This record gives sequence, C-alpha cells and structure tokens, in this order.
Amino acid sequence: MFSSHLRSLQRTVGRRLFSTDAGQFPAAKQRLIPTSGTYPKGFFAGGSSCGIKRNGKPDLAVLLSDRPAVASAVFTTNQFCAAPVQLDRQLINDAREKGARVVRAVITNSGCANAVTGKQGLVDARLMSEAGDRFVSRFDQSEASGASLVMSTGVIGQSLPVDKIEKGLEGLEVGGGHDMWMRAAVAFMTTDTFPKVLSKEYPGFRIAGITKGAGMIHPNMATLLGTICTDANVTQEALDRALAYAVARSFNAISIDGDMSTNDTIAVLANGASGTVIGDGAEFLEFQDALTGFMAELAALVVRDGEGATKFITIEVGGAKSFVDAKQVASTIATSSLVKTAFYGQDANWGRILCAVGYSGVDLDTGLVGMSLWPGDGGEPLVLVEKGEPRLPLDEKRAAEILKGEDVKIVVDLGLGSEMARMYTCDLSHDYVSINADYRS
Repeated sequence: MFSSHLRSLQRTVGRRLFSTDAGQFPAAKQRLIPTSGTYPKGFFAGGSSCGIKRNGKPDLAVLLSDRPAVASAVFTTNQFCAAPVQLDRQLINDAREKGARVVRAVITNSGCANAVTGKQGLVDARLMSEAGDRFVSRFDQSEASGASLVMSTGVIGQSLPVDKIEKGLEGLEVGGGHDMWMRAAVAFMTTDTFPKVLSKEYPGFRIAGITKGAGMIHPNMATLLGTICTDANVTQEALDRALAYAVARSFNAISIDGDMSTNDTIAVLANGASGTVIGDGAEFLEFQDALTGFMAELAALVVRDGEGATKFITIEVGGAKSFVDAKQVASTIATSSLVKTAFYGQDANWGRILCAVGYSGVDLDTGLVGMSLWPGDGGEPLVLVEKGEPRLPLDEKRAAEILKGEDVKIVVDLGLGSEMARMYTCDLSHDYVSINADYRS
C-alpha cells in the first residue's frame, strides 16, 4: 500500500536533522525521557524546523499512518477555540457521518497558535491540512490517501505562516524508529523543558503518543495538545467511548495553573495494522483500560513539566457518592493557589486543603471526612483528619519529611460512598510568574 520511498526512509532513520539526545534537556528531567520505544505498526513520525520559531528550534511535526485510520478527538471548550480545533472537529464529524476511515496524518506546528485569527485563520488551517494531504501523497498515490488533522500551539493572535509550513513539509522525513518519534516530540515543544513521548505494548496491539504542555493547563476537555496512535482495529463508536472514558481520568484530570487554552486537542488514531480486532464486552474493556492507563501516564508528564514546578502532587478523593462528586472535590483542591503555594513552601498548612474540600460545592457530612498526606515512595502516611476531627498535635517532623520529596499525595475520604477520582497537579512557584511574564520574548 505504501510506496517504496517511505520504506527507504525507515532504513535511514539514524540520520539526524537535529539532536534528540536527552543530554540537552535539564538533568532533573532526563529520567522522564525514554531512550527507546516500541511503536505501533503502520505509523511513522518526524520533525524539523521550518522557521516559525524565531530561535530556529524545531517547530513542525508529522505523525503519519500507512493506511486510513479511525480518528476520535476531544477539544477545548474555550469559546475562542482556535482555527485548527474548528477544522479538526469538522473533519472528524464528517468521517463519523460517513462511517469511514479517512485520517492519514496529524500535522503539528509550535510557535504560533493560529487562535483568534478570524476568517483568515480558518483559511490557513485548511491550507495547512491540504499541505499535509500533499505530504501523504508523496508516499501513497492511491485513492485512500485520506485527510490530515492539524494542530497548532504557541502565541495567540498571530497569523500562521503557512508558507513556512508548506516548505518545511517538502523536506521533512519520517520513519518508524524511536529517534524519529523523538524528533516529532521535540518539535511539539513550546515552554516545555523536555519532550513528552511514550510507547507501550499490550497483548495484541501497541500504543504510542506525544503530548506537549507546561502552562495554560486546566481541564474541561483534554488539556493541551496530544496525539495518540494505536495499531488496534477499533470501530469509530468504540474509540469514541474509550476516549471519553479515558480522557476524564487522564488529560481532564490534570491542572497546572487553572487556565484553559484555546487550542486544547487530544486525538487518537487507530489504523488496525496489528490485525487485532477489539470486539465488545471484555475485549473492549481491556482496550479501554489500556488506553486510560496509557493516557494517565502521558498526562502526568505534562504536570511534571509544569512551568516552574518543583512538586508532582496526586490528589485522590474517595468515599464519594459518585465519580462526578469525587472529581469535583479533587479539582477544587488542585486549582487552589493557596494549596499549591503551601506545597511549594513545604508548609504543612493542611487547613487550606480542607477549606477547598468545603467550598467544592459537593454536599458533605463534615463529621465523616478524613484526610492524610502520603510520601511519593509509598511509605507511612501522615493522618491529618479522621472523621472530621484533626489529629493533634501535628507531627511537624514527619510532615517536613514528606514535603521535601518531589512526589506527594493527598488522600481525602468523604465517607459517603465508594466512588473515587484522582487529579494531578503541581506547586506554584516564583518561576511560574517569571516564565509567563516574558512568554512572547
């Protein structure tokens, strides 16, 4: 199906257009950057610099399937949604209505968001998509060449330099190896301090994904940009259901600064190249659980790269009447600036956490609420509140030990039911202000 030209590119993926060596990224983040990967069959990746970023860093990425794929996506609910969001939503909805597999590629640029750019922004998004279609046709001249989704991230309110993207795609190479996926991940980056790429193998299929984000991260859709690829054979209806479930427990369960972007998009492509058909019942649930776990791990990388962040905070709320209630309480804690600054200062001011629980809007029996602080290594927790009563005096020494670590977990038990939800967030530091005060420069 695919031309010999692409197969030849697979044999030359070792030639680097720019460095993807983890050594160029902060030492503290290098443990989060994979040195190898197992990628889904029939997918290819690549990245390059086309001149959008003034500093000349990589800013153009491609993820390509060797055959038409089923595509599902979740988008921002920001009313000023960017032109790429509007175009991708239309392309995927058209595919749903036709019941067809049509998506062949996702073209992503960084450095310019193409958001709040009026009618011209939509024209530019379509031109970018058409450039992606021409890119696909370089490798596949069949009638099944398909459509290209587009994603943009960067400064809002600036026109997209489509001519640079078109020229950049003309010389961009793709391949199926780890280095090529890393090139794409690096090209996704804006204020990110490290590339976020993940791959896993499951019984009968593989999943790989790239995401970006470090600021303007807050749920109510997906939260940032991300593309996930699987070689499982999944129907449109099943992929839609699995993504809706997974995103509520991953990319919609993270918050860095409470700001929701105009461009947030998480897309999943399934090309069926593995030959493994995902049926109903147990097969679907296994696939859904795999996708959920994968997306939660990928989303956690965003929080670990939160602008200026020094802590990775897991908030686990249990004992709720419903998942929605548990999620609402966890989200309220995660977005509290007072809670986040207390963690930055390593201050065991647990009253701020309980205060957030109280104003979350969820009906409580305060006499049943419990709360504890857990270290990242899974060691002995520090009980703070038990059945609405504070555990006094506070063990300041143990609190200090826990709060010194990079990973910390808050566990809240509402004592009302059996439902549970998690949120992932980070602390709020001086550096967050510094980074965002001069973003455009």
